[in-house]
Amino acid sequence: MRIHHLFLLLAFVLPISHLTAQAADKKPVPSDLEPLPEAMPPPAVTESSPADTPEITIVKKGETTFEEYRMNGELYMQKVTPAHGKPYYLMKLDQEGGWSKYDGPAAPLVIPKWVIFRF
Repeated sequence: MRIHHLFLLLAFVLPISHLTAQAADKKPVPSDLEPLPEAMPPPAVTESSPADTPEITIVKKGETTFEEYRMNGELYMQKVTPAHGKPYYLMKLDQEGGWSKYDGPAAPLVIPKWVIFRF
């Protein structure tokens, strides 16, 4: 029974879509059309400088592996891969050495720190 309904639906839809396609082909073409200007060439691809890529140092301590990521000689992130368990990241929060653990799809919570008084 469903097959009969499908055939009936196709029998009514196909002629209607054919008629609308023919009507779309018969639209008048405006006489004031101008060609599009030539497209601009794509921007040149430059090789990234060594300063743009992080330096990665792999250190093994026992069965745990630490991957240290440095930019311009400054350590900003560590990937810790323990022997048992899933890897996690330690990201540097500030210049005083605060670190935050990052082990999921959400970014770590970064709390703003301002110097209000100095003694």
